[in-house]
Amino acid sequence: MTVVNSQGRLHDRKPVGVIDIGSNSIRLVIYEGIARAPTVLFNEKMLAGLGKGLVSTGRLDPEAVTRAMGEFARFRALAEQAGAEELHVIATAAAREADNGPDFIRRVEEVIGKPIRVLSGREEAYYSALGVISGFHPADGIAGDLGGGSLELVDVRGETIGEGITLPLGGLRLHEMAKGSIGAAARIARQHVAKAEPLKQGKGRPFYAVGGTWRNLGRLHMATTGYPLQVMHHYEMGIERSATFLRQVARGDLDRMKGIEEVSKARRALLPYGAVVMQEIIAAMSPSKVVFSALGVREGFLHSLLPEDQRGADPLITASEEMALLRARSVTHARELVDWTRATLEALGMSETEEEERLRRSACLLADIGWRAHPDYRGTQSLNIIAHASFIGVDHPGRAFIALANAYRHEGVFNEIAPELKALATPAQQERARLLGAMMRVVYLLTASMPGVMPLLTWRREPDGTLSLVVPKAVAALHGERPEGRLAQLAKIANRKLRFVIED
Repeated sequence: MTVVNSQGRLHDRKPVGVIDIGSNSIRLVIYEGIARAPTVLFNEKMLAGLGKGLVSTGRLDPEAVTRAMGEFARFRALAEQAGAEELHVIATAAAREADNGPDFIRRVEEVIGKPIRVLSGREEAYYSALGVISGFHPADGIAGDLGGGSLELVDVRGETIGEGITLPLGGLRLHEMAKGSIGAAARIARQHVAKAEPLKQGKGRPFYAVGGTWRNLGRLHMATTGYPLQVMHHYEMGIERSATFLRQVARGDLDRMKGIEEVSKARRALLPYGAVVMQEIIAAMSPSKVVFSALGVREGFLHSLLPEDQRGADPLITASEEMALLRARSVTHARELVDWTRATLEALGMSETEEEERLRRSACLLADIGWRAHPDYRGTQSLNIIAHASFIGVDHPGRAFIALANAYRHEGVFNEIAPELKALATPAQQERARLLGAMMRVVYLLTASMPGVMPLLTWRREPDGTLSLVVPKAVAALHGERPEGRLAQLAKIANRKLRFVIED
């Protein structure tokens, strides 16, 4: 049988797999390729608990080792089935610290057929920081990666990574050291966190929370607060408003908490320890906010494989370009829309910050991704795709702006759209989204969603202050009653006199 990849794949990518052997979980992630905005082809995990009992025995848990060994052959087969041309295997705290760690690694290498890179504590902190760098635009704060066996802390400023440290505060380890006592766990965490140098540089800056336990903590916080967007990456938790929540989780009072059913039972036992460590970090660091990252060591390691000249690319724009290539009628038309809306804002006398520019650019690139849906649902589909896409490099207000602009483009600029999502955007972003949607509605009726026309459309300021949208006579047949109506809507939103002019 001849295997033909779907056109929903980027055909210049070679799949690459990463197996991450952690103290609590072991995960295989197969990516579409090494890219600035990586897309996951396949994701599989097992909660092995290799680090269980490590403090008292100095050895990996024998039952966990047996279970894990049974999965590695499957992980290798899955990687081969998915067409991964490269398979990288990394191991962290439990494997590097256990007395029987070297023997375990040797056995795994025999099964997988690949060398395993056992990361030192500093290397683990470094790759965690790279994961945060790859996922935020830009990153500026303290990254903390909480695993089953250790906590890595490192200062991140743009592309600059400070000297990371490792603390023995992973959930499994802390549970064992504290003998199941939350009070003892808090005292142990406080003792170690108080000496953590990176935190001393973090006052008033974000704390980036990395790792499965903290992601589940964030998911639970979303549920208890009724947050409208179920996207973990770049979810922000305010310091004051989260204090009561963290105290409740730290007490282990989970059964009655709204949303606890969304956290797997295997993960729930470690949530109080994750909450305790976060409480101590907040007390020692005084961060501006806690920001959850879906990217960590694996993605940082993948980022390190990128060519140097690609690492500085904007991940949001990269992902938007790729989605336009895969889903729009014409990616060239999308790029023309970026330029035309920029020129329109300039004609209207409206400036943009760097962040506003990149969000507008993303919205334009994504403006046609819903075209295959029924016309009555294109706005809804576009909004849902954008709101829940695995984009990185964008916060939730920015994501809401991009989704709203595209919903307005389809649904109409004076309709009430997704009020809960809309509330995530700032008032200025809400108005900008409506304005951008109005621009799109004008120009899409003049182009049939195909390239070549927009570069011909120019703005001219008339002596009476009116702005004329000049349409060359060569394409004058595209002008008509409906474009006139759309331009009138744009004029109302922009509070400017606008008109069409047909000229040679």
